Amino acid sequence: MYIPPAFAENRPEELLAIMRAASLPILVSPTASGLIATHLPLHVVAPDRIIGHFARANPHWRDVLPGSESLAIFTAVDGYVSPSWYPSKAETGKVVPTWNYQAVHATGRLELIEDPAKLLDIVTTLTNTHEAGRAKPWAVSDAPSDYIAMQLKGIVGMVLHVTKLEGKAKLSQNKSIADRIGVAEGAAEENPALAAAMRRTF
Repeated sequence: MYIPPAFAENRPEELLAIMRAASLPILVSPTASGLIATHLPLHVVAPDRIIGHFARANPHWRDVLPGSESLAIFTAVDGYVSPSWYPSKAETGKVVPTWNYQAVHATGRLELIEDPAKLLDIVTTLTNTHEAGRAKPWAVSDAPSDYIAMQLKGIVGMVLHVTKLEGKAKLSQNKSIADRIGVAEGAAEENPALAAAMRRTF
C-alpha cells in the first residue's frame, strides 16, 4: 500500500479499531491462474489472527496456492472531500477534490478449517460479534442442531495468520489546520463518521 509519511497509521489500537470497523473486508489470494478476491465478513480475534469462512462452492479456498500469502483489505470510514470545504479556496483557488479514508492491509498465511467443531466456533464467534448490542440477539443455538450441522457442510472456515499490518489514515493531515477544520465541518452533514475521525487527528 502506498503510504505517504503524513498518513501512516502504526498505532496498534488504531489498526485494530480500523479493522474492526470495516463492514465487509476483501480477501485476496494468489492461485495458479492469477489472483482471486472474495468479500467476506471477517472477525479480528487479535492483531495476528483473523477468522472467517467461505462458501464451499467458492473456488477461492480450493485454488489458493499452498504456502502462499493472502491479503485482507479493511476499509473503515471514507468519503469524498469537496474543494469548496477548504477556506484556502477563497484565498488562492488552488484546491482540487480528493478522498479521505482509513485502511489496513493484513498479510499472512491462510489456514483452512473443515473440522465441524472448529467451524461451529468460527460461525458462533462471527454471529455473536454481529448480534451484540441487539435487544434480542439471535444465537446459533437458536436453530436446530441438525440444521446447523447441515449448514456447516456448505462452508469452509479460514484463519489468516497475520505476519504484516500496514495502516493508512488519510484524513487531510497534509493540509493547514484551517483547511482540516473546514473539511471536517463540510463532511459533518453528509458523512459524520468521516468528520469524527478527522476531528480525532486535530
